[in-house]
Amino acid sequence: MDLSRGVLAIDVGSGTQDILVWQQGINPENCPKMILPSATTILAGLIARATQKGDDIFLSGRTMGGGPCSRAIRNHLRAGLKVFALREPALTFHDDLKKVEGMGIQIVDHKPDRGSLTELEMGDIHLEAIHRALGLFHVAIPEIIAVSVQDHGFSPTKSNRAFRFRQWTDLLRSGNGLESLLYQPPPEHLNRMTAISKKVPGAWVMDTCASAILGALQDRWAISRREEGVTIVNIGNEHTVAALVKAQRIWGIYEHHTSLLDTEKLTDHLARFRKEKLANQEIFEGMGHGCRVISGAREASPFKHLIITGPNRERFLSLDGHMAAPFGDMMLSGCFGLVEAVRQKLLGRPAGHR
Repeated sequence: MDLSRGVLAIDVGSGTQDILVWQQGINPENCPKMILPSATTILAGLIARATQKGDDIFLSGRTMGGGPCSRAIRNHLRAGLKVFALREPALTFHDDLKKVEGMGIQIVDHKPDRGSLTELEMGDIHLEAIHRALGLFHVAIPEIIAVSVQDHGFSPTKSNRAFRFRQWTDLLRSGNGLESLLYQPPPEHLNRMTAISKKVPGAWVMDTCASAILGALQDRWAISRREEGVTIVNIGNEHTVAALVKAQRIWGIYEHHTSLLDTEKLTDHLARFRKEKLANQEIFEGMGHGCRVISGAREASPFKHLIITGPNRERFLSLDGHMAAPFGDMMLSGCFGLVEAVRQKLLGRPAGHR
C-alpha cells in the first residue's frame, strides 16, 4: 500500500458518518471532507417510512450499529407490524438471536413471499454512494480505505459492556499505542468490524473511540503538551471515553455512557481517574463500561491538561478544557486518527500529516 495515493477515512458514529479524503502533500484543511447522516440514522428514517405506510419489513445485508435503527424497529413492532431478518443483520439488535426473536423479529433464511413488504439493506458503509458523491466533483478515490466503528464485540452470553472494555484492558497491559487497535483484518469476535471487512475487502478498521482519541492528539495544543501528560475526553453521542496519555503511552482508560453523565459526575470521575482512585466496579455498576489505570500513573504525570473532543462537548463546557480541533476541524478527529493510525502501521513511527 502506498500513502502517496491518499487515504479514504470514514468515521461512523450513531448520528453522523464523517468522511475525509486525505491526500499526501496537501494541507489537511484543503482535503475533501463530508459530514453526512450515519447509516443507522438513514435506516431509521426508512423504517419509520415503512411504519407510516403500514408495510412489514425484511432486513437483509450485514451487522451494523444499532441506536436509531434499533429504536425505529421497536416502534415498528409496537405498531403491530412484522419484521423479518436474515441472521447476520439480526445480530445488530443483540448477539443472542433468541433475544432478537424475543423482541418480535422473525429470523428467516430468505426473503418472505408476501405483499406490502419493504426490504431494507443493513450495513454501516455504503461505499458506492460515497464514490458517486465524490465522483461528481472529480475526486479520485484512494486505494487505502480506513473505517472506524464502535464495536462491543460478539458476546451472546456475557455483558457486552464488560466484553468491550476488555480491549482497553488488553491495550493497557500490552503497553502498545492506540494504532495497535487498527486491524486488517479484525479479530473474528469484532463482528461489526468483520462485517465491514466483508463489505470492503482490504479496508483497515478501528474502534471509533480509539480513532477519536488518536485524532485529538494531532491538535497543535495537544502536541505541545503530550510529553507532560494529558487527559483526553471524547464525548460522543453514545459513549464518553477518557484516556490518560503521556508521550506515546496510554496510562489509563475510562468509558461510560454519555446519557448517564452530567458535568458534576464527569468532573468527579475525571478527578479520581487521574489520581488512580476511580474503581472499575463503580463505573460498571453505574451502567458504564469500566475504568483502568496502570499502577504508577500518578508518579508519571498529574495529567492536568484536559483535551475535549466529540459531538457532545458543548454539554460540558464548564469542564474548562481545550476544545481540540485537529487541522481546524473537530468533527474529523476520528478521520485524522484513522489516517495517523494507518500512517504509523505503514511507516512505523508517529508524526503529523503535513
